[in-house]
Amino acid sequence: MPLRLAVLKETADGEKRVAATPETIKKYLGLGAAVAVEAGAGEAASIFDQAFVDAGATVGDRVATLAGADIVLGVQGPDPAALTGAKTGAWIVAGLNPFGDRPRIDAYAAAGFEALAMEFMPRITRAQSMDILSSQSNLAGYKAVLDAASEYGRAFPMMMTAAGTVSAARLFVMGVGVAGLQAIATGRRLGAQVSATDVRSATKEQILSLGAKPIFVENVAGIEGEGSGGYAAEMSPEYQKAQADLVSSHIAKQDIVITTALIPGRPAPRLISDAQIATMRAGSVIVDLAVEQGGNVEGARLGEIVERHGVKIVGHRNVPSRLAADSSALFARNLFNFLSAFWDKDGGLPVLDAEIGDAVRLTQSGQVVNARLLS
Repeated sequence: MPLRLAVLKETADGEKRVAATPETIKKYLGLGAAVAVEAGAGEAASIFDQAFVDAGATVGDRVATLAGADIVLGVQGPDPAALTGAKTGAWIVAGLNPFGDRPRIDAYAAAGFEALAMEFMPRITRAQSMDILSSQSNLAGYKAVLDAASEYGRAFPMMMTAAGTVSAARLFVMGVGVAGLQAIATGRRLGAQVSATDVRSATKEQILSLGAKPIFVENVAGIEGEGSGGYAAEMSPEYQKAQADLVSSHIAKQDIVITTALIPGRPAPRLISDAQIATMRAGSVIVDLAVEQGGNVEGARLGEIVERHGVKIVGHRNVPSRLAADSSALFARNLFNFLSAFWDKDGGLPVLDAEIGDAVRLTQSGQVVNARLLS
């Protein structure tokens, strides 16, 4: 019997993505696997059931989809209680939010599933094509600028008309990871004057390479802000004060601010206070891409657009899902790249190595085994 992959319809509120596409299903079949897709799984991403059938998958209800499944693919982790029919020891391959939803991880262990958290993918060269955080953050950075433009009551580029000149919007990006870099590039393409900051000094050259102005704390010795895996680390009190002073003077002159700062396993750092918002001119817009992890902006509310001191604060949840077709395509390729990289052609199944397997594996043989969850 060929290895059986199950692709489920997402049940989380507002989740429009799907974990496989007709493109990746054909590739799984090429590896010798069988693929079952839950009916309606791709509709919100503009992929209808017939497209999955045409690609070679079977389409049915959840019970039929899970029956005998060796690997369950998801965007967000499925409810462990709703996985009846999957084999004992089946892999759950998805974004599992290990720090934010530990009870779910414990439930996977108790049910005998092997949970593989794709957001724990190590940031190494050979795993770049498997990195869901990078692929989804890239789209989130792009969408954040479009969301800002839709809420901003003025134009982005400078316009010279017979009636006068319209000044270019001033866009400030806080946090220059994948999302921040894409926000810079998108803002520049739309004609804004873009500046950016980050706690990692190494990002200064990246900001310059995109034609934006770097805004960095100077003369604070010994602070580079580089944590493990290329993520930002928490800063010292001295750096935090210097950064707050710098941001306060700069943010008052900005029309749009996009914040993207995250620290794995911890609440998002607070970057903008209510007092700083009060210095911005009426009609300005702030987009908080970290709102799901507690927010970078004081007063941001998950899933809402609120107004403080005449400034709109945009806190959309699950921003990649707002571009469901493209984000699904990239997410699905991440999953395929992961599984296919370890595919044993003779055995007809993937066999993980220690470097990546130990990084992403959360549960095994009824136990939570990931070092990051046990420390």
